[in-house]
Amino acid sequence: MESSSATSQGSSRREATRQKLYEAAVTLIAEQGFSATTVDEIAERAGVAKGTVYYNFASKSVLFEELLRHGVGLLTASLREAAEQAAREGRGRVDALDAMIRAGLVFIDRYPAFTQLYVAELWRTNRAWQSTLLVVRQEAVAVVEDVLREGVANGEFSDEIDVPLTAAALVGMVLVAALDWKSFQAERSLDDVHAALSRLLQGRVSGRP
Repeated sequence: MESSSATSQGSSRREATRQKLYEAAVTLIAEQGFSATTVDEIAERAGVAKGTVYYNFASKSVLFEELLRHGVGLLTASLREAAEQAAREGRGRVDALDAMIRAGLVFIDRYPAFTQLYVAELWRTNRAWQSTLLVVRQEAVAVVEDVLREGVANGEFSDEIDVPLTAAALVGMVLVAALDWKSFQAERSLDDVHAALSRLLQGRVSGRP
């Protein structure tokens, strides 16, 4: 039991250290770019020794790749939980998508620097972690695809919709709208932004029922 407890405590401490490194890296890279950010700076910002960085990650590139996995993993979990909660409450798939939009906005509101980095990296093709980025991006989009397919199967959505493209468009809408909100319309509340995107989702922009 003592050995198990010690192992658990050690694992928790390491996870806490890795979280500090993620937060330091995402803040610094958002401020000054990946190339300009050094391991020394990441260690200093995280309040750990430089060797601690290399103990947890083989290199700065590996740290950033794991940061992408970690961040998009959190987003994917948030989207999935929102969809599952809507299902548990017996709500339809439109409501599930609406709940996922809100979950995405909550995530971005909490992690704006990570979201900025993630969107920027989607446009780059020369990074060592490009294949990882494509995998984790698809994991997030796949959660939305599942809800759309369920809606098509039960007749809530037209069977003519392009599920992969529609899912990508919905995720992209939330990311871009949220970044615009954070950068240029910071006076708006999360509820305000969610309401606007909800109207788009439900086709009520024209004002017709």
